[in-house]
Amino acid sequence: MTTDLDGGRAPGDREGRAEGRGPERSGTFRTRPVRLLRLFAYVALPAEVVLAVLLVGGVRIPGAVWAVAELLLVLLLFAEGLSYLRLRRRGLSRRAAVAELVPEPVLRIMGHELRIMVSLARWVARRPQGVDGADAVFPHARDQAALMYGFAFVCLVETAGMSYLLGGWPLVHAVVLVLDVYTVLFVLGLHAASVTRPHTLTGDVLRLRQAAHVDIRVPLEHVAAVRHELRFTHEKAEGELNLAVGSQTSVTIELAEPVNAPRFLGAPRPVRLIRVHADDPRALYAQVTRAVTRARTAPSPTQAPPPRA
Repeated sequence: MTTDLDGGRAPGDREGRAEGRGPERSGTFRTRPVRLLRLFAYVALPAEVVLAVLLVGGVRIPGAVWAVAELLLVLLLFAEGLSYLRLRRRGLSRRAAVAELVPEPVLRIMGHELRIMVSLARWVARRPQGVDGADAVFPHARDQAALMYGFAFVCLVETAGMSYLLGGWPLVHAVVLVLDVYTVLFVLGLHAASVTRPHTLTGDVLRLRQAAHVDIRVPLEHVAAVRHELRFTHEKAEGELNLAVGSQTSVTIELAEPVNAPRFLGAPRPVRLIRVHADDPRALYAQVTRAVTRARTAPSPTQAPPPRA
């Protein structure tokens, strides 16, 4: 079933189920103009990047070429805006309308970058994300702190060195400086995301996270077994997910039914075994084990008596 942000059901969902095709995606609204806009964006935006790289490299670009490129970019943005308003009038939510105009991999990359920067702010403010109402919280970033701080220091040294070497090329120096500063912020943001996004146990759901790119909700009723198991080597295997921190995992969770752990760009990945790490793995193991036992032994809801004839 396709549902928008406002809770409304997208048109075409009922017809899709009636014909046995399964859930309909928002691509139902992808008209020919929208497809042409996406194709044009695939060409125009990389062309803008190529022109910028040539400019930084010292290549002289005729003014007419720049004017045409900027005009095409403005027209693209204007057409995207009109298409967005048209999709909104047809009943799509804001998120669904943007998804029609922007490829999902691009949206996922932009969302990841945004979560990294937001995590930096939350780290400074000491405000973890997603812990309100949780029965138990399990931090997991302690064992990677030294490594991440070391990476950040190396990036700072590289920034200083490049600033000295490129002092004679002001434009190139400015571009490289921006990239280097962003790299430092990105490395710190990765660690900040791990600090501010701990594992949580809320009710009958175990939420497992890693940095800003993994966020899985595991119903306790799907958990078959939990083990306190310290591992430093992890081979890739179908149906397994290793959320290592500092190259180690300490708790292994086997599932009776698979859960979906989407890949970075959104491809589905069903997993039946998840290995995670926590600063206090014994507490994570004990809490999850008790919660699973409680969920299994909870009395079933009383059913209403059958109606009398």
